[in-house]
Amino acid sequence: MPVSPLPQVMSSVFGGVSRPPRPADALADLRADLRTDLRTADAIAARIAPALVGPHRRRTAIWDLHNSLHCSIVGTCLSTEELRRLLVKLEVAGAGTANDHDLHMLGVMLAGRPLAGAKLLQKALDRRHAAAIKQADRVKDVPGLVAHWEDALARGDIPGAYWAVLTHTVATDDLVRRVFGDVHMLSHLVGAANRADIRRLRALEAENAALTAKIEKQQRQLRDGFVARDATIRALRESLGRALAREAPSAPAAGDDRLARDAMAELETRLNREIGRRERADGRLAELAAALQVAEKAGQRAARGHAALMRELAAVETRLEGLLSGDSGVGDFDLTGTQILYVGARAHQVPQLKALIERMGAAFMHHDGGVEHSPTLLPGLVGRADAVLFPVDCISHLAVATIKRQCRQAGKRYFPLRTASLASCLSGLARLREHGMAAAPDLSVT
Repeated sequence: MPVSPLPQVMSSVFGGVSRPPRPADALADLRADLRTDLRTADAIAARIAPALVGPHRRRTAIWDLHNSLHCSIVGTCLSTEELRRLLVKLEVAGAGTANDHDLHMLGVMLAGRPLAGAKLLQKALDRRHAAAIKQADRVKDVPGLVAHWEDALARGDIPGAYWAVLTHTVATDDLVRRVFGDVHMLSHLVGAANRADIRRLRALEAENAALTAKIEKQQRQLRDGFVARDATIRALRESLGRALAREAPSAPAAGDDRLARDAMAELETRLNREIGRRERADGRLAELAAALQVAEKAGQRAARGHAALMRELAAVETRLEGLLSGDSGVGDFDLTGTQILYVGARAHQVPQLKALIERMGAAFMHHDGGVEHSPTLLPGLVGRADAVLFPVDCISHLAVATIKRQCRQAGKRYFPLRTASLASCLSGLARLREHGMAAAPDLSVT
């Protein structure tokens, strides 16, 4: 059995009595043998490392992501109808009739709870974006994943790439922050485009009316065509039946038999052609009906946005009329003695909102929704307030849920505002003045 290098060195250093030891030579040999052993250990570690680590780690689950990402994932990677079907399947109370904002809030709250249904949400996202996940899985490093995301961003293919990159096995915190920032800024650009939606409302309504008239005209034409076709087929069959009845007593001649077969073949051909035409017409009718339904939904959304803008415009015009008439007071917006709690908005807007509300004679209280102010202060502020205003575009889902719950318990009225602008605030104050504060909360989001 061979002797290892280290015992040989020790033997040469300490084993000889007749030959005096040479410490310097022994130390050099020991260092050389140790370097050899270290290289051997490194080679063994390199061979067994893949077996210890494993070929791949699993993709990140949605409940393992930071909760600040849940809102953008649910809003970007799932449609409202898909989310509604999922929540109805989970038997979430009110999911079938909830509006889009409340439905989105329920989905965000569900994303962090694997035992309460987040696993089904994960499966729904993986199923919808299976192609994007498969394409992203071919990337094995961070630079490649960055290039994959930039390509998807340039092509406008955001939902699938967003979900695939956030849950990728090699995604880093810096990459997640970058991807989230890109999607966040895209949401701002979409919000700015809402102004163009209002301008397109009239054109959309006109297009909707023209499409409806076109479908009705085509339905009438198809109905008339089917009636005429069926009448023709009946007449031909009756004529053929009469002809065959007249020829029945006598033996049919060979020529007559051939003519009958030819007539039957022609009738079958015409019948098949008419059947095909009807099937194509039915398919076209189904496509037009689906397009009409999509246009009607778009028109309804635009109409709701238009109504909100008109309310804000009416409130601003009423206030301007008072100023132009020389009325320096609050006029119809007199809210003297009222405690108004405003939750949300950006820091630079708070002084303007405070000045506007106090100009109406009301006392102003503010909470930023949990950015710097503690969320535990909200119940106490709601209890002191007579009414609560909050902009739906600049407030957290948790703060909205807390406000609604506290207002229902205390019998207070709350007003969701379309934006954090002064016009939306003035519209909310006008609704507060019009409906009072004793009515039940209005759950519709402007």
